[in-house]
Amino acid sequence: MHGWIILDKPHDLGSTQAVAAVKRALRESGAGKCKVGHGGTLDPLATGVLPIAIGEATKLAGRMLDSDKIYDFTIKFGEQTDTLDLEGKVIAHSDVRPTLALLEAVLARFTGGIEQAPPAYSAILIDGQRAYDLARKGQDVEMKLRSVTIHGLRVMGQEGAADALAAITLTAHVSKGTYIRSLARDIAIALGTVGHVTMLRRVKAGPFTLDSAISLDKLRDAANERAIGSLLLPLTAGLDDIPALPVTPDQATALRQGKVLTGIAATTGLNLAIEGEIPVALVEMQDGEIRVVRGFNLMSKEDD
Repeated sequence: MHGWIILDKPHDLGSTQAVAAVKRALRESGAGKCKVGHGGTLDPLATGVLPIAIGEATKLAGRMLDSDKIYDFTIKFGEQTDTLDLEGKVIAHSDVRPTLALLEAVLARFTGGIEQAPPAYSAILIDGQRAYDLARKGQDVEMKLRSVTIHGLRVMGQEGAADALAAITLTAHVSKGTYIRSLARDIAIALGTVGHVTMLRRVKAGPFTLDSAISLDKLRDAANERAIGSLLLPLTAGLDDIPALPVTPDQATALRQGKVLTGIAATTGLNLAIEGEIPVALVEMQDGEIRVVRGFNLMSKEDD
């Protein structure tokens, strides 16, 4: 069994717990032992699209981590918490409530390439320890600035009057490594106040959207009916943006052996080598040579 299950992760469930739930469902469905991994961590506070890779699709999980994401999130103004979300303790107050006009003007400053300091309560390693472990011990955690890209920010809804916003809901299209909690903190500060995230929902991760996401209840029902395969998206669903490169059986064998191919017309950059309907490898075409980036151990047609 190789492919993707896209979960609509519920609130208060960690990404590791979500992976465990899929593993359990696969066992209960009679699928046997499979490699399982996720394509991008979501905080327990967050909900939404969590791609779960199964079998050979786990070889693409790293590529999914590098993909752009789209989030809906709500900033509540007037209080900042140590975790930058509603689960932390309040560490700063402000009576300032921004206007909608000022907020819309400020959003332009947070579009494009920006630098941000990740939250102290994050999984970033500092001298071999997780930042959140240090923060929970009460240690001062200095987070280095990192460069990220905000492709788009737009207003989705508001709470309070236009001249005194209590909260604002935004949609953000962001690059890998972007922390929405930090973005919310910095937007509030730019508005002359403080704030924290009260709602965070991922609506897109790489090529996957909420349209293909399923609930844990649906996952459990499919497991009980031994019908997990009906929920599985093919391995190639994670490569929708990659051009297909048909190869012959001999060329497929060479690629499986890690050999370099020449004399084949292909798009420069990444391609998906396919023998018939079987994905052979993710390859890169450069200077007339085709080299394997990720090989797939799929020797027969996928059941899904």
